[in-house]
Amino acid sequence: MPPLRESLESASAPVLRTIASLPRAVPFLAVLVLMVAGVLIPGWGWVLLALVTLFLVWLLVLGWPRLTSQERLMRLAVVALALAITITQAVPR
Repeated sequence: MPPLRESLESASAPVLRTIASLPRAVPFLAVLVLMVAGVLIPGWGWVLLALVTLFLVWLLVLGWPRLTSQERLMRLAVVALALAITITQAVPR
């Protein structure tokens, strides 16, 4: 395992253990609330969307070696959608 990946995994372990100890609905609802708030709050709501996007990228990076190609594609699509929504909110017409 490359040293960068190893250090990322070891640094992420306590946070992942905390998230895993929560009821399954809590992380989902937290992401959902942040996404909805980010879309509905004018002006700086894109910051909440950016936080969610970074969180999803972090989870994708951590899970990448264990995912199948279909799972990778689906998760990349979710991250791309979150990024598109973030950019749309950050840079309105």
